[in-house]
Amino acid sequence: MSSDIEKIVKRPGWFGLGAVLAAIGASACCIGPLVLLSLGIGGAWVGTLTSMEAVRPFFLIATLVFIGLAFRKLYLVPERCETGEACAKPSVRRTQRILFWVGSVFLIAVLAFPWYAPFFIE
Repeated sequence: MSSDIEKIVKRPGWFGLGAVLAAIGASACCIGPLVLLSLGIGGAWVGTLTSMEAVRPFFLIATLVFIGLAFRKLYLVPERCETGEACAKPSVRRTQRILFWVGSVFLIAVLAFPWYAPFFIE
């Protein structure tokens, strides 16, 4: 009998979701104003949307932890599947790994946004 936490940890999708939410939180101070300006919504108050900057390091760390946990699940922990289950198919594992790398590149781009945002705004 496995607990609810073990069932959640067995599904690698939770790690990806956690990483995405943490990355959005980490870049909310910078992407939010750019999106508003791109939509034509502007004004002096847009400059005050940096209140999330103080917690940005915590979101950065959380994102990297979730990416690391997903990497561990996909590459380091041996899969325990019975024959006939979806996880026993090599194509499923390959698809998970491709999605992991595509998602990781996107998340790293979102995390690095504050460093390359000035090139888009100026």
